[in-house]
Amino acid sequence: MFTTLLDWFLHLDRHLAVLAAEYQLLVYVLLFAVIFIETGVVVMPFLPGDSLLFVTGALAAKGMLSLEILIPLLIVAAVTGDILNFAIGSAFRERVKRGYRFRLIKDEHIAHTERFFERHGPKTIVLARYVPIVRTLAPFVAALGSMRYATFLGYNIAGGTLWVVSLTVAGYIFGNIKWVNDNLTAVIMGIIVLSLVPGIVAWLMERHRARRAGGPV
Repeated sequence: MFTTLLDWFLHLDRHLAVLAAEYQLLVYVLLFAVIFIETGVVVMPFLPGDSLLFVTGALAAKGMLSLEILIPLLIVAAVTGDILNFAIGSAFRERVKRGYRFRLIKDEHIAHTERFFERHGPKTIVLARYVPIVRTLAPFVAALGSMRYATFLGYNIAGGTLWVVSLTVAGYIFGNIKWVNDNLTAVIMGIIVLSLVPGIVAWLMERHRARRAGGPV
């Protein structure tokens, strides 16, 4: 099973292309589900959102999917996913105040997201779309911190729209370039690596601050 999952991960473009050719409607449903789950289910931060959006745009450039359908569909998935995530955080807010801890969510991931909010405020809901793990935890932490729902919703719609449009359109544009088309798997791996850079930089900075303060690293 692990080998199969690894193959899907490493050759996402190829597998999606096969599915799109035979079961186009199913692909739209699966794409909606993945984006919704990654943004909406707080314990599922590891799904390939960025690379998936790029690949769908590239497949649209080949005429295998419709960009006109993809963009509004995946915006709805991203926005409603964050709404669910915020609702989950709101439901647990009082328990957290009483000291409740989540077994399935790492404390350091929540702490990292909280620091993101300290630096960027409500804009975190937009900026976090491009940062794995923080993307999934940001609505949850916003609700724990008692952010007003109206404020959250505005940033959520803006962030979800910008994230989906930028990455799918980028995939569509670059998907028409022969080198990118011929090396799509390598491009996807590059996107995944780049998406991890902010988290790695934040971790290194945290270690540096802890070392200067004489704390544990």
